[in-house]
This record gives sequence, C-alpha cells and structure tokens, in this order.
Amino acid sequence: MKTFAVALVAGMVLAGAAAAADSPQFRGPHRDGTFPETGLLKEWPLEGPPVAWVADGIGAGYASVSVVGSSIYVPGMLEDQQGVLFVLDLAGNIQGRYPYGPETLIKQAPGARSTPTIDGDRLYLISGLGVITCFQLPGCAILWQVDTMKRFNGTMIQWAIAESPLIDGENVICTPGGPDASVAALNKMTGETVWTSKGWSEPSAYCSPDVFEVGGRRIIVTMTAKSVVGVDAATGAFLWSHPHETDYDIHAVTPVLHDRMLYYTGGYGSGGGMLLLSEDGSSITPQWADKNLDCQHHGVVLVDGYIYGTAHKNRNLMCLELETGKLVWETQEVRQGAVVYADGMLYVYEGPREGTVSLVKATPEGFSRSGAFQVTLGDGNHWAHPVVSGGRLYIRHGGVLIAYDIAAK
Repeated sequence: MKTFAVALVAGMVLAGAAAAADSPQFRGPHRDGTFPETGLLKEWPLEGPPVAWVADGIGAGYASVSVVGSSIYVPGMLEDQQGVLFVLDLAGNIQGRYPYGPETLIKQAPGARSTPTIDGDRLYLISGLGVITCFQLPGCAILWQVDTMKRFNGTMIQWAIAESPLIDGENVICTPGGPDASVAALNKMTGETVWTSKGWSEPSAYCSPDVFEVGGRRIIVTMTAKSVVGVDAATGAFLWSHPHETDYDIHAVTPVLHDRMLYYTGGYGSGGGMLLLSEDGSSITPQWADKNLDCQHHGVVLVDGYIYGTAHKNRNLMCLELETGKLVWETQEVRQGAVVYADGMLYVYEGPREGTVSLVKATPEGFSRSGAFQVTLGDGNHWAHPVVSGGRLYIRHGGVLIAYDIAAK
C-alpha cells in the first residue's frame, strides 16, 4: 500500500481550493449529487485536470469517499474478504486501516459498496452483507454493530446490499427489506431498534434512502424492489407507495425532490416519472411518466428545475424538464455514467468499462462539454460515484483513489 505524490507538493495543492465544503455522505452533503463548491475550473486542459496524488491499496470495492475536515474515509475489501475502513489525509497518505468484518465476494461486484456517513464524532457504514458498523472518531473504535439481515429477517438481494446509511436526527435509517421492516430506524448511539415500516414489506433494492420535509412532516423516501415508497420519519408509519418495476428488481437511484415534485427513475427501459406530494406529504398524485431517462444506478442531479442523468438503454446523457417530463436534449458524446454537479458543471464518470470523465455545462440550452480525460489507473468496473470537495475531484477505481486538482487558480 503506497501513495504517489504527483505534480504539486501537498501544501500548494491545498491552497488552490476556494469555498471548500465537506462531503460527509453518499453523493454529497445533501445526498443529491450536488456539491456546494465554488471557484472550480470551467474548462480542463486537453489532458484533463492535474493529478494531485494517487493512493493505492484501498482494497476492492465501488464505494465513494467521504471527506470531513482533514480526513478522507473510504472502505475496501482485502484478499481475505475482510472489510477495512481506510482513513487518509488530504495529501493521500493512508493514516489508518480499521477492519469491520467480512464483505461480499459476489463475482460481478466484489468488495465494499457503501459510502461512509459521518455525523459528528461517529461514522456509520453498511457492509454488503447488511451489517451496520458505528465507529467512534477519530480513533475509529467500533462502538456497535447490527446485522440487519438477522434482526429484521431481511432478504439478501442478488447483488448484496449497496445502500449508504442515512442519519435523520437521532436515527440511522436502513433498508433491510424484512417483513413489516422494509425500512428500519436504529438509535444512532446504541444501535437499538426505534421503528420499522409496519404495513410495508418489500425487499431492498440497492437504493440509499433520503429524508424530505413537506408541510412540516419529515418523510423517508426510497425505492424498494418494485416501488417508490414514503414512510413517516418519526414513527415509520407507511404513508404511500407507487409501483415501478425493473428487471432484476434493481432500483439504485435515490429519488430527488423540489417543491413537492418527486422524481424517480430505474434502468432496463423502465424509465421514471414525477409524483406530486400532497401539502402535508401524506399522499402522492402521479404527474407524468418518461421512458427516455432510464437511469440504472448512476444517480441524477436536479439543477434549476432540470434533471440531468444518463440512460441505461441507449446510454445517452440527457436533460429533462422536471415539471413536465419533456426531453430537452440528449447526446451520444457522453455515455452512461455516474453524474454529479458542482459550480455550474456536471461531472460524468462513464462506466462500467469506459472510464472517461467529462466536464459538461449544466444548462437546458444544449449539450456543451469543456473537458474530458481517461481514468487509466485501478482495476475492475468504473462504478464509484465522483466526489467534489476542497477543490478536488476524487475518483475511486478499484483499489486506487485518485485526487484531481480542479480549483481555478
């Protein structure tokens, strides 16, 4: 395990970031693929942005990094199937390795896939086998572990658990997919069960849940095997569901919300749609359905009333209007990949085989790309979602983590 310093010394690299923000969980501070960074490059050199450093030896997996303060957290699986939480500093040096138990050996996607969630001095992680671990920071001592499959009689899905834990107030939210326990809340300090979604029983579907406040009510929203579902965040009471089926029951895209308009999507040609939540969030009214943007597991972002994401069936990058579902534009120049947003731009990391990262202007006026480069280091499928923090673009590819300097000088 080693770290290679590239291009600039650490101090010079760190000085380049403007208006840096932590990324304490999956797909950014708000769990929606939007990173509140400013002062970033709007155009990349022909060869792509400079590499700040490369950290090798973080184990197998597809989990993204979380960045809080001066530390980077990322899990990986070593050759003995042991899951390990790696802690790096902002110069890419591995500061600690903390085992948390076995990870999944599934042939198509072996290794860690849950991005850590950091809440104060605690870090939460779900293994592919459904075990939640709570670490005490900064020393990473394990405070508690809960096997959610055993506790809630959960159904182990075909490609294992792939969600990232959600913290809502005093609770950790997870999706074990058990009888009357599709969704469950644990006390974040002790791991004890707070509630389960009685009245809703459907297997998990790789989706990381989110929480939205509508009319004063907090609602946990996620996608289970065949549905979009909302449960009351305080009690777990089932509120509503909307049927949506895909091949293999893969629903891995967290829904996004704006002004009571909830957008959801799935792959394999199933597409997505928009549900209008009632003023108190207790019910939904379907507004439109769309077959164009059938995003498989790469995430979508919502910017100024427009949805950006990549399709599964034709693999094009697309822009939809949230209010109507109208296809505004699409392009074959950028193919299926994980999409995130920062400072007016989309970052698209194509996979599973391509490994191309593109910088695209987030505008409904049409497709406009201002840079691209190839990820050549690492191994396996290009599936980890990019992270933007502190003027850096973090790309994880297998056992390698690469930090690119994307701060405007």
